[in-house]
Amino acid sequence: MNSTDERNDAPARRGYREQDCSLRDFVAVLKARPEDGDLKFAADICEHVPIYDCREPRNDLEDPLCRADLQAEWANVFNRGAGVLVLKRVYADTTPVDDATKVFESIIREEREAGAAAADHFAKAGANDRIWNAQEKLCLRAPSVFARYYSSAAILAVAEAWLGPRFQVTSQVNVVRPGGEAQQAHRDYHLGFQTVAEAERYPAHVHAMSAFLTLQGAIAHSDMPVESGPTKLLPFSQRYAEGYLAWRRQDFRDYFETHFVQLPLAKGDALFFNPALFHAAGSNRTASVQRMANLLQISSAYGRAMESLNRARMCEALYPVLLECLGTSSMTRAEADAVVASCAEGYPFPTNLDRDPPLGGLAPESQQGLFSRALDESWTVDRFRAAIREQVLRREA
Repeated sequence: MNSTDERNDAPARRGYREQDCSLRDFVAVLKARPEDGDLKFAADICEHVPIYDCREPRNDLEDPLCRADLQAEWANVFNRGAGVLVLKRVYADTTPVDDATKVFESIIREEREAGAAAADHFAKAGANDRIWNAQEKLCLRAPSVFARYYSSAAILAVAEAWLGPRFQVTSQVNVVRPGGEAQQAHRDYHLGFQTVAEAERYPAHVHAMSAFLTLQGAIAHSDMPVESGPTKLLPFSQRYAEGYLAWRRQDFRDYFETHFVQLPLAKGDALFFNPALFHAAGSNRTASVQRMANLLQISSAYGRAMESLNRARMCEALYPVLLECLGTSSMTRAEADAVVASCAEGYPFPTNLDRDPPLGGLAPESQQGLFSRALDESWTVDRFRAAIREQVLRREA
């Protein structure tokens, strides 16, 4: 059950300690890598990172057997392979990206005028522009834009490859201006956001489990040449078992800074990686490139996302948009399903089982289930709004 090095196959007598982390062991894990040629679907491999052209997987994703094989390959890349992959041309037509960018830019202007300075977890506050809870803000401000933006079959498929269905999507927009400094190397949520003292309290098997609860992603909202500072990556570093305790150590950070790789991205490309991968945003050394990315944090149904979103309110905003899109055939049902997955809560628990008991199964209907049923039956907007609100009330303690 392990996404890290083979030493975890032996029973752990105790948890990990920061002082026991070994750079020599870390380097050995990085070098004990699988052959790049084992990847069947990759269009290219750069610095050991597989690159997939979304013009090609489109047909693969529509065939159930090919889709399963492609998702198995992606899961293996995240788990035992490089830990990171690139999806080129997720948006062959970048209009949805441009439309979302306009909304994000207006939010940034308003929040800066209001005196808000969103801090970066791993860089200086004020060094970048950042929008917290960009997922809900985009949905409520421009639901039609949200629907087009999240109708990507590729994003749905890569999230399901690592997390399975019913995942939760949250996002934060990050803009690094010319001269913006790099982040420090780190691992991500959950254990990556704990102090050393806290992380040491968790047993070894929880360190292995943490990475399976989240998938990190970044959608490029601008062209990102290497000099603009796209994400610095250390392929295969997610395989080091003690990594959640090692990344703060100076010897590990020094190694990262001399061995990381960076891949240029074009607007409409996306990068996805295991949250245990050592990574950091790079320095923007250009004079004019405003590097903008929408950072996706996609959480397992069985875990909890970092941000709290009012998903019922998002559903109310999106339902009339999707109903119209399906009614006019401007969106396929598969595209609508991808939007619902990016908005509504897919897991029916926790709930109040006195008021929200299972009906005809082991679990009550989820928010995603209700949303999909309403679309299937072409409910009116008023009926859907009433049903969503009533479901929220049933679930309350």
